[in-house]
Formats: sequence, structure tokens, C-alpha cells
Amino acid sequence: MELSIESLAYGGAGVARAEDGVTVFVEGACPGDIVRVEILEDHGRFRKASISEILTPSEDRVTPRCPYFGQCGGCQWQHIDYGVQLDWKRRSVADALQRIGKLDVPVRDTLGSSSSYGYRNKIELSGAAGPQGLVLGFSRAGSAHVLPIDRCLLLPKKLERAPRSLTGALRYLNSRVDTAVERVALRVSTAGNIEVDLWTAPGPFPRQLAAKILTDAVGAKTITRVLFKGDLKARNVSKVEVLSGPGMWEERIDQHRYLVSAPSFFQVNTAAARQLRRVVIDALEPDGSDLVVDLFAGVGTFTLPLAELAGDVIAVESSRHAIADLRRNLEVNGLFAEIEPGDADRILPTLGNADLLVVDPPRAGLADSTVASMTATGARRIAYVSCDPATLARDAARLADHGYRPTEAIPVDLFPQTYHIETVLVLEAL
Repeated sequence: MELSIESLAYGGAGVARAEDGVTVFVEGACPGDIVRVEILEDHGRFRKASISEILTPSEDRVTPRCPYFGQCGGCQWQHIDYGVQLDWKRRSVADALQRIGKLDVPVRDTLGSSSSYGYRNKIELSGAAGPQGLVLGFSRAGSAHVLPIDRCLLLPKKLERAPRSLTGALRYLNSRVDTAVERVALRVSTAGNIEVDLWTAPGPFPRQLAAKILTDAVGAKTITRVLFKGDLKARNVSKVEVLSGPGMWEERIDQHRYLVSAPSFFQVNTAAARQLRRVVIDALEPDGSDLVVDLFAGVGTFTLPLAELAGDVIAVESSRHAIADLRRNLEVNGLFAEIEPGDADRILPTLGNADLLVVDPPRAGLADSTVASMTATGARRIAYVSCDPATLARDAARLADHGYRPTEAIPVDLFPQTYHIETVLVLEAL
């Protein structure tokens, strides 16, 4: 059938209406396209389709720069003008708040990334067996199979071809000793500090040889081996071995130094993370006497600036790796915050009252009990940082039911060329 693409769905697909009124999600489409499609799945209330021919391209369609576009599952929107991407990300946040949360919340224009390519400070490559040995790559679109890649345009220019270098280095290493590497993480700071983390199951490993070969391959300052148990997706880390260097990756945001260990999370777009921090601080407006609770504090993205501006800061975090990094980051920056190790669900009810809250949960959002505990603090304002508009909208509705009115949503684009969006939702106590 022929379709006119009307919009973009959160998830990346273009959206059109068939003649019978059924919604059709078309992968690789751009609003304004007129396309001929092949129906892949019919679910009754909606259909999924692929483009067999672009009859009239949208004026907002651009030529993707990546040779793997359409095959790689990582970048869904390289064919769409970046300004248009930003607009549809704002719309996706507004739509989720209205449709899922039943909330009428002003949504600002999306704050764009300073670079739409070359912005990532980290990629994670999956390992798989290939005809010529180990291959490294990303998951194929719509599949769990690995697509081997030689380069990634989301990395800084000088490291675009690092995937090829890492593949060659590990193939050589495997020709000497079987390493059983299942994942390779590459981190690069704005100052050029490079770290390589090899994820493997426990067992013998050629530590010295691996360190030398990988240092030569990409100029890494630090190389670690992350030992995990069970399913790799669970990230159940049993031990981190430092093969060379200080064992830490270092990045700066404004005046603050962040030292990050291999298992710990750090925002993948440093420049946009700087914007995100400023949005959160501006939203909370700490006055120097406030008690601020930072839930899911991680390595201290928000804890550090809050420790400078607020009266007291309590950081709640469950990961032992992130807690160790947070303690170190406070120390190297000459700052203090009280750290409460453990789950937010368990810790928050023991803290009593607070003036301000910042919460940056995983994609799954908040448990009902966490929402109740947050509102029981009596905080006058909450800054909720979310990477998923749907769970944000759901939790915003719960918080509204507990007496917190959402006043504004600010999308911040940490992930150009993809449909993903980070959002700061500001809520005020009634």
C-alpha cells in the first residue's frame, strides 16, 4: 500500500494511517514521506511495515552518514534533519504526559546537543564468533545477532575507527590465548582520556599481553577486566581487575572531576550532561540552607554541584561500585555529602523531612512505595530526571495524586540520531 507519513513514534518508526483507519508503523520513515510499504505484521489495531519504495521524500529527509544505518539497531533517525529530531522528541514527551499521565504540563523546546555526531564518550561492543575469528559490533536492528562494525560515527573523530582496531587486537590476542571476551566497553573523555574494559566470565586470562596489545591498539590510559557471573545482561559484577593504568576513567563537567570505574554509569554525552546538570540545579534553586536528597545518585552527577550550593546533601545509591566512585569524587573535589548506601525504597523512609529532592531512576521508573516515601518528606520541589517518557508520565501522575503538581518539563537531548530523550520534570508541592 501507499502511505503518507504523518509523525514519528517513540521507538523510532514513522506513523501513517491506512485507508481503513488502522495505524501503521513504518521503520526508516520520515514525516512528510510518501512511501510504498510492505506489511510485516498485522496486529489488528495496528500494523508494522517496511519501506519498499520512497515515492516522494520528505523535505526533512537527509542522507545518513553511517554505512551501517538501517542494519545497526543503534541509530534510528540518521535520515531525519537534526532540528526535526529535536521537535519530535519534545512532542514525544508532551504526548506521554498527556496520554499516559493525563497531565497538562508545559514542555519546553528540546535542548539540543552541541554535536549531533561524535558526541559519545562511551560505546559498548558485543563479541561474537565470525568466519575469521572474533568480531565486535552492535546488535542488528530487530535482532540480538551482532553486526560487525569497523567504525562508529558517534565516537569522537580520532576514535571513529577504534572498533576496527579493537577487533584486530583481540583477534591477535585470541590467536595466542582464548580470552572469551563477551563485551568491550570503550570510554573517551573530552580531554582524550581513553579506557578499555573487557567483560569476561571468571577464569584464566593473559593480563599482561592483553594490556600491551590493547594499549598499542587505541592508546588506552587504563585497561580493566570486568568479571561477571550469570547472564551478561544482568551485569552481576564479581570483580574488576586493573590490567594497566590507574583503573579509573576521568571526565570533567565544569569545575568538577569525575573518576568513574568500569561498572559505574556515567552519562554518555558529556556536553549534554553539563546542560542536564544546569537544568536540574536551576529547577531546584537551592538557597544554601536546604537539605537536598539525591536519589539514585550514581557517581555524583548531581551530588557534586548540589554539595557546593545546598546546606546539606544526602546521596542515596545501591551500587557498591558507584558508591566507591562517589566517595572518591567528593574527596577529589573537596566536597562533602552524606552517603546512604542501599535501595531508595528502604533508605528514604528513614531520612525524615527534606527541602528538595532530585531523583534519577532507571528506565523502569519508581515503585509505588518510593513515590509515597518521596512525598512524605514534605519537599517543596522535586526534579525528576528520566530517560523514558512513558514511565516519567506514569510516575508524574502518581506524584500528582500525592499532592505534587508538575510545572514544567525540559527535554535535554543526550542521544542525537536516536529516538531516546532525557527529560527533567519539575514538580511543586501544593
